[in-house]
Amino acid sequence: MYRYLLTGLIIASCAAIHAESNFEPGTHYEVITPAQPTKTGDKIEVIEFFWYGCQHCFTLEPHIKAWMGSKAPYIEFMRIPAVFADNWEIHARTYYAAQKLGVLDTIHTPLFEALHLRKRPLFTEDALATFFAELGIGENQFRQAFNSFAVDTKTRQAISATWDYGVDGVPTMITNGKYRSSARRAGSYEELLNVVNYLAAKEHKSGVEE
Repeated sequence: MYRYLLTGLIIASCAAIHAESNFEPGTHYEVITPAQPTKTGDKIEVIEFFWYGCQHCFTLEPHIKAWMGSKAPYIEFMRIPAVFADNWEIHARTYYAAQKLGVLDTIHTPLFEALHLRKRPLFTEDALATFFAELGIGENQFRQAFNSFAVDTKTRQAISATWDYGVDGVPTMITNGKYRSSARRAGSYEELLNVVNYLAAKEHKSGVEE
């Protein structure tokens, strides 16, 4: 019985991979040249470049959350706030300040919702300090983190990464430092994550065979 079950799972897995094999470079995703180094060891690195002020990033967020609950165990997911302008940089600093304070899970979705559902103009340090205080994080704590050397360094790295990965809009997904895709290229938010799964499986298989 277990043999038949295992065989069925293998067949289903192969069928899924075959079904997704019509994802083509130049159409559904782009090859990054040169490939960028990864930081996840044996795991396949998947990065989402995003901006809190982006409506498309906000719309993608529930799809990302669902995907995170079902993604392959060999995938390591991370986010990098893209930076193209001053009001993007302030949100990058906010992201890294929250990360430094250990409250990223507390503020991530509420900040998206405040900007896009309640249309709050959270584009200054003062406005964001007030927002953090509303969530129980002291204004002084936020300001110290926001203006810290560590957050400044990570924000500068995010600015460099935005260009190094060839990001020209958000949300953009990067798979293992080698492939770049978006909902516009893939066709939908669901297909974007299917492309990521396909590329991650391809990279994982390549790593196993080496």
